Amino acid sequence: MEYSEILDHLESLANPKAVEGMARFGITPEKAYGVSMPALRDIAKGIRKSHELAQWLWLNGSRETRILASLVDDPKLVTEEQMERWASEFDYWEICDQVCMNLFQKTPLAWQKASEWSSREKESHKRAAFVLMSRLAVKEKEAPDEQFEDFLPLIKRGAGDDRNMVKKAVSWALRQIGKRNLNLNAKAIETAEEIQKMDSKAAKWIASDTLRELRSDKIQQRLHR
Repeated sequence: MEYSEILDHLESLANPKAVEGMARFGITPEKAYGVSMPALRDIAKGIRKSHELAQWLWLNGSRETRILASLVDDPKLVTEEQMERWASEFDYWEICDQVCMNLFQKTPLAWQKASEWSSREKESHKRAAFVLMSRLAVKEKEAPDEQFEDFLPLIKRGAGDDRNMVKKAVSWALRQIGKRNLNLNAKAIETAEEIQKMDSKAAKWIASDTLRELRSDKIQQRLHR
C-alpha cells in the first residue's frame, strides 16, 4: 500500500464513537480515526518495511498514521535524531508505548536512550525511558543481569515523580525486571523496599504495586521452576 492508499483505507475505517471511548482512557491525540490496534496491525502486514514511508506517516500526525509509522519503519535505519524528535512529540501514553514497543526497543540505541531519557524532566521522555526498560526486560532474553541491575538506581530515582504517565511506567519497568529470574527478583524487591521508604505518594504506590506482584505465589512459583 502507498501513502495515499493508507489514508483512504483509514478513512474508510473511521469510527468516531471509538475515538470518544479512547479519550476516557487517556488516549487524546489531536487527530484520530478510531481504528483498533488489531486492525492497524493487519494494515501494517500489507505494507512493506519502509523508512521513508514511516517518516511521511509520522508527519501526518494522526494517531493511526503514527502507530503505523512505528510498525513499518526499519529499526536499523532509525537515527538518534529521529528518536529524539519522535519522543519529544509523545503527548499521550498510547503513542509512547506503541512506538517504544514496535520500533525503538528494536534499535541499537534502545539501552542508551532508556538510561538517558530517565534523567530528562519532560514527561514524554521519562515515560519512554521506563517503557523501554520494561520492554527490554521482556524481549532481551540473552542480556546479562548486570544490564538490568544498572537500571535499578534510575528506577529508584524516577519513583518520586507523581505524574501518572511516569509513575505507572516506573512500576512497569521494575516489575518486568523482577520477573526475569530469581536474582533480579530479589534485587527488584530490594529496590521496591527502598522506594517504599521515600516520602512520596507516587513512590509508595510504585512500591506497593511492585511488591504485590513480585512477591506473589504465582511469580515466585514460576521463577523457582
